[in-house]
Amino acid sequence: MALEFAARGRDLALCARRMDRLEALRAEILSRYPSVRVAIRSLDVTDYDDVFAVFRALDHELGGLDRIVVNAGIGRGAPVGTGRFGENLATVTTNFVAALAQCEAALELFRPRGQGHLVTISSVASVRGMPRAQTVYAATKAGLSLLTEGIRADTWQTDICVSAILPGYIDTEILSGSRRRPFIVDAETGCRAIVRAIEREKPVSFVPRWPWTPIAFLLKRAPLGLILRFL
Repeated sequence: MALEFAARGRDLALCARRMDRLEALRAEILSRYPSVRVAIRSLDVTDYDDVFAVFRALDHELGGLDRIVVNAGIGRGAPVGTGRFGENLATVTTNFVAALAQCEAALELFRPRGQGHLVTISSVASVRGMPRAQTVYAATKAGLSLLTEGIRADTWQTDICVSAILPGYIDTEILSGSRRRPFIVDAETGCRAIVRAIEREKPVSFVPRWPWTPIAFLLKRAPLGLILRFL
């Protein structure tokens, strides 16, 4: 996604836990697009105080952030009641509580200015309760989608734009070691679709639009017994 935005001439503020990857990514971006500014910071989004501090520092360094993408997430989890509460708690903490912290930090920057674009990365899984290891993951993404809609409602009378992006299966590390998924796309294709959706600034976007828009429609409305045959 960073490379896609850089190709569009966007300056970038990038955060992650692994600084070696951030430094390599910044070097690649600057070699391809030397006019783009790239600021990087180490950030674990479950360190909530650091979320606020890092967002403020990056906002200051780049002269104001006009778009913030809440993208950190993990995909591990287990069926509820199988003795792996710790894994499910980590999923909730990262995918929802830490996302709330990032939304709070973003809106603290945007509200005084009356403008900005908040983007959250939810999931097609958010439209329906899911079985097995996806149960808690889907619940966190459903919560994130509703949080995003609530923020949109709360900023309706402003120029603050709020978007939820709901991807289908994209071949990134979060799916490593899992079974082959239907309609999966490679990371480059998936990220290009996400960036296009973000740039359109629509309230909700399923990506890639085909086939996930009709799939999400059916997923939300079909009887649970029918859904379980395909999961």
